[in-house]
Amino acid sequence: MILKYFLNKELIKIRYIKSISFLILLLSSLFFVESADIIPFHHTENDMFRNPKGSPELNPDKKFSYSTFYKEKRKIKFNIPKNHVIDRNEVLGNIKQLGSDDYITWVGHATFIIKLGKTTIITDPYFSKNAGPFIFGPKRYVEPAIELNNLPKIDLYLLTHNHYDHLDYKTVKNFPYKNSKVLTPLKLGKYFVKNGFNDVEEMDWYEKVKVNDLSITLLPAIHWSKRTLTDTNKTLWGSFLIEYKGKKLFFACDTGYGNIYEELGEKFGPIDLTFINIGAYDFRPMFEKSIYHATPEEALNIGKDLKSKKVLGIHWGTVLLSLEDPFEPPIRFKNAAQEYGFGKNDAVLFKIGESRLLSDLL
Repeated sequence: MILKYFLNKELIKIRYIKSISFLILLLSSLFFVESADIIPFHHTENDMFRNPKGSPELNPDKKFSYSTFYKEKRKIKFNIPKNHVIDRNEVLGNIKQLGSDDYITWVGHATFIIKLGKTTIITDPYFSKNAGPFIFGPKRYVEPAIELNNLPKIDLYLLTHNHYDHLDYKTVKNFPYKNSKVLTPLKLGKYFVKNGFNDVEEMDWYEKVKVNDLSITLLPAIHWSKRTLTDTNKTLWGSFLIEYKGKKLFFACDTGYGNIYEELGEKFGPIDLTFINIGAYDFRPMFEKSIYHATPEEALNIGKDLKSKKVLGIHWGTVLLSLEDPFEPPIRFKNAAQEYGFGKNDAVLFKIGESRLLSDLL
């Protein structure tokens, strides 16, 4: 009887353990099935990326033609206004005079130096003569405001996406401050690691990191990625929200207009200053405009949706990427500002090489 009692007791214990194990296994499988279903919309099943839900889509009837593009591009004649560029000899001197103050300097195109407290940031540094592989691609008609080797010490390198006018491989290879921290969207870190950068962090949309006294979040943009014939949308793109001492700066990746910006405005606004592309939108006669590059008016509308107090026009006046007159964007940008709720001084334009105190902008 005693032996039977103990045998029954052990049998009950074994059945109990098996039941618990089965329950754990069942819950685990349910968890993983549920987790697998929560793949973010911008991640596709074939390990690629796409724009936020509801973003504009390409019209399949409208085709890009390189022969038409270059034929139309040769027709564009323009003069660079004398006040568009500050003399290089003045640029470095002006930066030195700012000392330890917080400031913003436009180097050209989407390249800015942004000094915030202990951290000096550079955005999408593009210093090469052309925006393309080797000697190919559109050539810049304005030199960078500062030579690459004359940059002030950079602590943080922000990259928004992989297009040649933003991810400039020659600049990455020859960048003088490879101890700087690099933040990139997903799958772009390899370009930096193999060129000697030792602090590289890839980010997905809505991820946040701390750098000194800054909080930086990667946010969605309506764009795309491509560097070769076979890598379309295989790397992510995105904009950066920089939070510093209660202020918010939004540095847009190249982007078109879409309803995502109302959502971002509700969640992250109000924004104090939005850096937003205002050039590279016109591709007539092939199609009227790019869905991936905002017009000046759409840029202002993005600023409005983000509840931005001021909007700074970037991505113009440096390299000819589209078919509008290269000095049309700033005129349209200024003329439309009031229509989108911005005052005369709230639609901001810089000269290439110009530096301004952050306190004067916010």
